[in-house]
Amino acid sequence: MLKFISIICTLSLLGACANTVDKETRIESEHDKPNVVMIFIDDMGYGDISAFGNDQVPTPHIDRLAKEGQKFTNFYVNSPICSPSRVALKTGVYPHRERINSFLESRKNNAQRNMADFMSAERLTYAKLFQQAGYATAHFGKWHIGGGRDVDNAPLPKAYGYDESLVSFEGLGNRILWQKHGNQRLSWQYSPDKGQILSKRKHQTTETYVDKAIDFIQRHKGQPFLVNMFPNDVHDAHMPSEAKLEKWQGKGRHIKEDKFFAVLDEMDRQIGRLLNAIDEAGLANNTIVMLTSDNGPTDWGHYYKLNMTPPPGFTGPFFGRKWSLYEGGIRMPFLIRWPSKIKAGIVNNNTWFSAIDILPSLAVMADLKLPANVELDGEDMSKALIGGNQIRSKPLFWEYGVYPTIRPGLKAHRSPKLAMRDGNYKLLMNPDGSQVMLFNLEKDLGEKTNLALQVPEQVSQMKPQLLKWWQEMNMYFMQENPDISGYQ
Repeated sequence: MLKFISIICTLSLLGACANTVDKETRIESEHDKPNVVMIFIDDMGYGDISAFGNDQVPTPHIDRLAKEGQKFTNFYVNSPICSPSRVALKTGVYPHRERINSFLESRKNNAQRNMADFMSAERLTYAKLFQQAGYATAHFGKWHIGGGRDVDNAPLPKAYGYDESLVSFEGLGNRILWQKHGNQRLSWQYSPDKGQILSKRKHQTTETYVDKAIDFIQRHKGQPFLVNMFPNDVHDAHMPSEAKLEKWQGKGRHIKEDKFFAVLDEMDRQIGRLLNAIDEAGLANNTIVMLTSDNGPTDWGHYYKLNMTPPPGFTGPFFGRKWSLYEGGIRMPFLIRWPSKIKAGIVNNNTWFSAIDILPSLAVMADLKLPANVELDGEDMSKALIGGNQIRSKPLFWEYGVYPTIRPGLKAHRSPKLAMRDGNYKLLMNPDGSQVMLFNLEKDLGEKTNLALQVPEQVSQMKPQLLKWWQEMNMYFMQENPDISGYQ
């Protein structure tokens, strides 16, 4: 009798397994378009992930993406501050075309810096591109491309191509608020048509985003989907749970660093939950997961007054931090996993590219056609993203600080206001031609040796290109207000 029961159980188990396999196979074959999950972290430095050098806080869940996919060491964002960095990622163009070159805040302060109050909803975003191709789309996490404080007329996320959303920090629509003062004070008072408010403590935000993302993926696993998961844990002020802080108490140089370690640890755990959910849904093989950060780690002056040099957050071998055009402000870790197309464990140290290249690259990877009337600054880097060799055909350019904005707390981190990378060379300078710096990034990751006087021919070649680019970008600001003083 026992033998009979055992046989029945075994057959049942095999049947269950077969059903599971069939179900996974069916899910994978219900459509042939790849799903996309974009993880864009707020203020995480190049070296904050173990796979990129952090030996104090293990990040095993994020590291999985490096082990199971490809790691890039030459990826850039297009600004050392959040709002323009996010515009560039979502649109594939330099954010100056939207008159967003610093963080968005109140109407008065935006106007004083000649900035827009929010990104135009007319601009193509990768969410719109995928939505128009039949994808289910969602954004969960930090927004900061407009809406908040006294800017109550910014478009809702739906206008940018998202079917569902839950945002925080300078955004409208359904949103998390964790304080009733400061920059979130006015958002509590908006009318209900601006979205529902979810009151959460900051350390609960990423858990909530991940819950939403998992629910969205499970509801849409039979059709292609695109999900943004944009955590803001490691943007200060760092506010861990008491339990997580207890784990890290005394491990840092100061309680402020203990808190940073705690929020980084928790964010890694939450990203692990999201990856596990994708895998358990049988969707890993055909889901593109990308992970990077929006700019370098914090550089507020108050950390230096506490003898915390550098402040919390690691930039690896790079000099400079947030609000700086030195590498520590703009070079970010970049990981991509797509098991059906990308071999596991690849490290790419040669291909340099940036966030504006993501939209055109994703379009090719998902076999989506770009609208004929759209011009992008980014270029298709899909060959490199799936593990091939590829050289970016155009230089990359940056501007930060020409108009009034936040400057790094450490004066040495205050870079010239323009930058350009072409091949292994990087040129920095001000719009008036002062403070010229030239570095060979292949030999000098820390930007320690200024070669401007040693290699003048390289400066002569790059300088006119950098000035021409800035003159074109500056026209968007000058057209809005020809009387603006500009260079400071």
